[in-house]
Amino acid sequence: MDGPVPLTKESFKVLQKGETKQEQYQRSFFMSLSWHISDRSSCKEARNYLATYACRNTNSDCYDIPSPDPIHFDDTIGYICQCSMGYYGNAYLPDGCQLDTDTNFTRIPAKDCPDKCGNITVPFPFGLKENCYRSREFALSCNESTQPPTLLYQIQDQLKVNAISLEDGQLEFSPYDQAVYGFVKYITSQKTQEIYNWTVGYQTCDDVMKNKSTFACLARHSSCLDMSVPKNHKGYRCKCMDGYEGNPYIDNGCQDIDECKSSSNVCKGICVNTEGSFNCTCPPGISEDPVHGACTPNKKKILLLGISVGAGIGAGLLFLCITLVILSRKWKERNQKKIRQRNFHKNHGLLLQQLISANELVEERTNIFSLTEIEKATNNFDETRIIGKGGHGIIYKGILLDQRVVAIKKSKMIKKSEVDQFINEVAILSQINHRNVVRLFGCCLETEVPLLIYEFISNGTLSDHLHVLQGETKLSWDDRLRIAIEFAGALAYLHSAASISIFHRDIKSSNILLDDTLRAKVSDFGASRTIPLDQTHIVTAIHGTFGYIDPEYYQTGQLTEKSDVYSFGVILLELLTRKKPIYLTNTGSQQNLAINFLQTTREKILFKLIEDCILQEATEQELLEISNLIEMCLSLKGVQRPTMKEVEYKLQGLRKIKTRKNRLCIPESNEETELANQINQANSRNYSLEKEFMWSQNYPR
Repeated sequence: MDGPVPLTKESFKVLQKGETKQEQYQRSFFMSLSWHISDRSSCKEARNYLATYACRNTNSDCYDIPSPDPIHFDDTIGYICQCSMGYYGNAYLPDGCQLDTDTNFTRIPAKDCPDKCGNITVPFPFGLKENCYRSREFALSCNESTQPPTLLYQIQDQLKVNAISLEDGQLEFSPYDQAVYGFVKYITSQKTQEIYNWTVGYQTCDDVMKNKSTFACLARHSSCLDMSVPKNHKGYRCKCMDGYEGNPYIDNGCQDIDECKSSSNVCKGICVNTEGSFNCTCPPGISEDPVHGACTPNKKKILLLGISVGAGIGAGLLFLCITLVILSRKWKERNQKKIRQRNFHKNHGLLLQQLISANELVEERTNIFSLTEIEKATNNFDETRIIGKGGHGIIYKGILLDQRVVAIKKSKMIKKSEVDQFINEVAILSQINHRNVVRLFGCCLETEVPLLIYEFISNGTLSDHLHVLQGETKLSWDDRLRIAIEFAGALAYLHSAASISIFHRDIKSSNILLDDTLRAKVSDFGASRTIPLDQTHIVTAIHGTFGYIDPEYYQTGQLTEKSDVYSFGVILLELLTRKKPIYLTNTGSQQNLAINFLQTTREKILFKLIEDCILQEATEQELLEISNLIEMCLSLKGVQRPTMKEVEYKLQGLRKIKTRKNRLCIPESNEETELANQINQANSRNYSLEKEFMWSQNYPR
């Protein structure tokens, strides 16, 4: 431990020689020595060695001693211990720091208290002599031997007080010749001044208000502020309220501020001071905000009035525009409503309502939907809802308000002359309740072209299942035969069982839908035509899909029920071979499936056209029967073709034939020839019509 260096006798004599007592005192003041504990260079290092750590008291603080060498001033050479704020005694003893229980304090300073030390004002609770400061923590001393006099903090003589702030609760210190420590925080640099925050006592405002005899805020217009100090101690300070200034620690210390005379006055009009505040107004005839703006003369007032009027007109125009937009929308909605009503009447909505209401079965009755319902069901005909496009229109997937999933067909433009026929068709289809016909839930007549709402079939089309891009189809021979029977039954029902004959006119595998159980459903009646039961045909424009069109219908334009029979024969051939009506050969050339069937039958190589899995699953008798039926359906003359009812009976009889134990396999050598002869003998006929049939390869859709 470094201790103070004692003065020798010789040196004492030197101090006295030629010096006055005042000069000796002053010189001895500035030659005071400091000491510190040097076994460790810093507090942090000393705490690592508790056995030799000097700050033993729990209420003590450790402070590093900076190096006196200006070059190495950032280094530390030791440490000292001091009792924490609010405690007094010896910090080097375990019980040396005791809580300050000194309750002697001065609440009202004496009348003869000096309030100046040089050019520094010393306000209460600080003071220069007893009864002039609140407690010894606020005791200061004035060294008048210096020029100018030096104000010192009495507890730490080495601290020079440069300024005192009551409003901010701060003291500005600067040290003399060493690192020294204040009662709030210690100085870390000898080259800079330090600001110390101070409080009055160690209580909160709520606690000290319970005993007003110790309350320091004596001024009438003062307020108490809670403050936090080091070591988590509590404390408070006093402050003059807004609008007042002065010393809140003495009676009548907070005086009203004349804001009108203050340099920070914001009033740009007539300012009148009041107790704790002020009033700011403009002279008569002049207006504006005198605080946030300026009092404006009458000439400027006219300009501002014009601006205000212009702003009002602008706001009025904006309101008018908004009103016009709302009225325009209302007009459009009303206009759209009129258009929808006009379309409804033009599409014979009243007549269709009467026809539909004649159906006694409410649960099977077709509904007439509003366009609003359809727009909600399709999310305003969102493109992501499109599930199919065809020659007759676009198919959307929709969800009705009752959560039914439907397919909504938006047809292309039709002629006005066809509207009556469309209404009759809807009326007929609304009465059809066949399990193999897609059910018509209703229609919407509020558009120029009526919309049809069908049940939604989720398992795709027959074409999707037959013509898969990769892998083999999941349809077995039994499935295909059952689908053909269901399809034939539905067409027979449309041709003869309904009140008016319905010719589909666009039979193809993509218009045969399959549900989750692979049940066939006839769909897309956009090209269908109806005729009375006493008529055999109607003359129409040619319509259909290339490869399925009846050659006789194409030549004559006469649509009969046998036209659907021909297309059904192509479907049977498609089921048997799993080839499209127009397909590409290995060489890249196009082939007509119907013509190829006739050629292979004549050349006795029919088994090469049939799919391998069918050869394995079907019996010889089934292949003979089905090929004969296909050939009958593909007759060039319609009178030679069977009716759909006859086709249905033939297929049902074929399905009832018991399956032979030995499945038909691809024959070899003589067996191949024998099987081919049997098939061709059963289907023998004159093939001279083949060339006549070749023209169908170039039929347009």
